[in-house]
Amino acid sequence: MSEKKKLTTASGRPYVENEDSLTVGRRGPILLEDYVLHEKMAHFNRERIPERVVHAKGSGAFGTFTVTHDITKYTKAKMFSTVGKKTDMLARFSTVGGEKGSADTERDPRGFALKFYTEDGNWDLVGNNTPVFFVKDPKKFSDFIHTQKRHPFTNMKSPTMMWDFWSLNPESLHQVLILMSDRGTPFGYRHMNGYGSHTYSLINANNERHYVKFHFKTDQGIKNFNDAEATKMKGENPDFAQQDLIEHIENGNYPKWNLKIQVMTEEEARNYKWNPFDLSKVWPHGDFPLIDVGVMELNKNADNYFAQIEQSAFAPAHIVDGVGYSPDKMLQGRLLSYPDAHRYRLGVNYEQIPVNRCPYAVNNYERDGFMRVDGNQGRAENYFPNSFDDIKVDEDYKLKSPEVNDASADWYDRNSAAANENDHYTQPGNLYRIMSDQAKTNLINNTVGAMSGIEGPKKEEITKRQLAHWYKADEELGRRIAEGLGVNM
Repeated sequence: MSEKKKLTTASGRPYVENEDSLTVGRRGPILLEDYVLHEKMAHFNRERIPERVVHAKGSGAFGTFTVTHDITKYTKAKMFSTVGKKTDMLARFSTVGGEKGSADTERDPRGFALKFYTEDGNWDLVGNNTPVFFVKDPKKFSDFIHTQKRHPFTNMKSPTMMWDFWSLNPESLHQVLILMSDRGTPFGYRHMNGYGSHTYSLINANNERHYVKFHFKTDQGIKNFNDAEATKMKGENPDFAQQDLIEHIENGNYPKWNLKIQVMTEEEARNYKWNPFDLSKVWPHGDFPLIDVGVMELNKNADNYFAQIEQSAFAPAHIVDGVGYSPDKMLQGRLLSYPDAHRYRLGVNYEQIPVNRCPYAVNNYERDGFMRVDGNQGRAENYFPNSFDDIKVDEDYKLKSPEVNDASADWYDRNSAAANENDHYTQPGNLYRIMSDQAKTNLINNTVGAMSGIEGPKKEEITKRQLAHWYKADEELGRRIAEGLGVNM
């Protein structure tokens, strides 16, 4: 029979009095000397780390990625090196705008963040369940997120400020149309697609670059709540998506997604009719067909939610050899902002937390900082170059230089008509026109319901401004929404 574990303080000191405080007499005041009381209360006060500014409500699981098709002509990334190769991974799904205690069936985009533990380092692919986004310049991001959070006066969500922002930024129309469709309320996380959303690049063994879009297609089939079902589930079970994911994995019903890519040459990127680095646009599949790559399977729940999911940190800056960035402005902004958010939330050494730590070698000259927990590299030098250690620069990993076609620095209008950057209506209109009749009706009803929440002295102005965008995307769409709102355009 194994020896029972002793109850101890965090420093390892065994103690007995875990339920009663040290007091002066049975009914007297507590003594400052009761350190166990202080330790328990102090730790309790600090159990909640700052929640994520966005994507606070999330669920996750571990799994594997298996290569099923050869794409080595596009990339030298080791995780894609041979058909059949498996790579361990972590996935985290989330809503965007709600707090950690909000319902995970809210009408909202869903985060789709993946961490692949490869022998060349951790690769984080951080996207959403939509291929586009509301804005295409990172300077707009904080403004947009403020409209999805709480109003500084009322401390409540405000449909008025949401629609005010969207109506003043027609680049958001494509994503708003998706959000207002039933795709805005997916049936949990297993039945939705995931996208890298941004344009990335792949570099092959010949140092040739291709631009790429990543698509993860659910093997479970697309399934969504309608608006009434999602609203009902918010009240019945605000953790529906969490419960659905964890129970299916625990029962051995492992969800899968098929990774497919779209590939564009550098020459095609220079001449394509739409800016291929514009996050508010898709690459039509007719022009750039999907190419099969592999299968992602989630087959293990986290043993401890806080340690492995809440403390997980994903950043698109974390790439591996054979994968690169692109001039996508939103991606460029996230390269800086995501690691910075993690340093604030988890500390400068967040990548030493086990769930974030590369399971292979990490060699650098970064030392010290809050919560350094790995021995701080002992006696090793903390400067480079030096004459003592054996860390060498491997020239085989030299990055391909990014291509810059215009070296003039300026604050370029992201919606320039001269540069053909102002077509915000063709793609949303095309998407609406391929929807089924029922999907169109649901989209219109959802939009009417959401826009009915606009209030205040600017209600008419905001409503008509947004209706004009719907009309420009598709006349029938605009007319039906206007009729639903009782507005004569």
